Amino acid sequence: MDELIIAVGLLLILEGLFYAIFPSQMKNLLNQIKELPASKLRSGGLIFAIIGFIIIWFIKQ
Repeated sequence: MDELIIAVGLLLILEGLFYAIFPSQMKNLLNQIKELPASKLRSGGLIFAIIGFIIIWFIKQ
């Protein structure tokens, strides 16, 4: 459970840094994401989830 909390904390740190360092680029990125069809967002999310799972699986072995 500690690892999950650390992972969420790291995610928030990285996301916060991106918004702090590149605010206008992040706004542009969010506008581009808004224009994408739901199917592409779903596919991208699934791909990133699988990549994350594989990374964690390799680290834990």
